[in-house]
Amino acid sequence: MTSALLSLSALLTASALAAPTAAAAPRNDGPAAMSEGWETVHGDDLARITGNGESIPSLSATGRSLPAAGASAVAAESETMALQSVRNGKFTATERNYAAPNTGVLRARSAEVTGAWEGFAFEWHEDTQTFALKSLANNRYVAVEGNYPGNTQNILRARSTGTGTWERFTLYHNEDLDRWALQSALNGRFVAMENSYTGSLQYALRARSMEVTGSWEQFVLYKIEG
Repeated sequence: MTSALLSLSALLTASALAAPTAAAAPRNDGPAAMSEGWETVHGDDLARITGNGESIPSLSATGRSLPAAGASAVAAESETMALQSVRNGKFTATERNYAAPNTGVLRARSAEVTGAWEGFAFEWHEDTQTFALKSLANNRYVAVEGNYPGNTQNILRARSTGTGTWERFTLYHNEDLDRWALQSALNGRFVAMENSYTGSLQYALRARSMEVTGSWEQFVLYKIEG
């Protein structure tokens, strides 16, 4: 009886030693955990947080251009927002006039919100706990271009008529900084503004960062009223 107990004790000890601990080295094949101070935002949270912040007047109230007549309606459970890069202080616009394959690329290049080009409907998906971003410029959903080559890989482009993993994002907010970050559901990477790019893709948004390291991945959200 004593021998059996000793054998069982030795087996349990060996199993405990072999089991991974909480201090095990992090994996390198996925994004790092979100930094302290950042909280995941859900549908009701977005309306509550942005409701306490700065807003931009209604595009229609100021006579600025809206999507063409007959365009699909924005989902009821959504907030219409403008997305400003912390890195360069510019608002994100949809480049609807760019030639293929970059038609609809998102670029932080506008000094102000001048029309639908800088407006996005943030639509909440309860089942996936993620947001889809729908551009008011062309009524297309923003997708992460995972199959693009080179430095255009994972660029954000408003080109989809429906939503799937390519078009879904987790939204984070840092209350102390009043800053926002977006994480792609497709590749787990955080969206950065490519300040150092040159040419037509300068200031393009791309899901390429393993973590939020600074102003490249940080944005300010403004609610578009009306």
